[in-house]
Amino acid sequence: MNALELLKEDHETVRDLLNQLVNTTERAEKKRPELLAKIEKEIRVHTQIEEEIFYPAFKKASGKTNDVMYYEAHEEHRAVEELVLPDLKKTDPGGTQFSGRAKVLKELIEHHAEEEEEEMFPQARKTMSQSELEELGEKMQARKKVLMAS
Repeated sequence: MNALELLKEDHETVRDLLNQLVNTTERAEKKRPELLAKIEKEIRVHTQIEEEIFYPAFKKASGKTNDVMYYEAHEEHRAVEELVLPDLKKTDPGGTQFSGRAKVLKELIEHHAEEEEEEMFPQARKTMSQSELEELGEKMQARKKVLMAS
């Protein structure tokens, strides 16, 4: 599996979990925290393999041309991990505020994934060879396996 396919697969997994989360009601006091824990782990692992392996390779391959895309992606990760997700985790899963915060998380993640898939990934295909993408995919898959186990 190449790097872009792996990342897209991760995006689909998180989109599915987020859809499940936003479709819960206040009565899902046990299910909401369970889904949130799965989402948090998926996001943490995905972000880590992107920032450790994919983003540096993308930046190196595309040079200064895509600096804005590279830094914007990092900021979107930071916004989710340091602001939105911690707020949601502190919110009462039986309250209506939880629904609003879950929707904001979903919208941020969907926006980020869409930008990567529509802008960053096509650029990566232009500036990186198929073998480079395959090699990155293998590294990312191995790293992901380790991170998911911890």
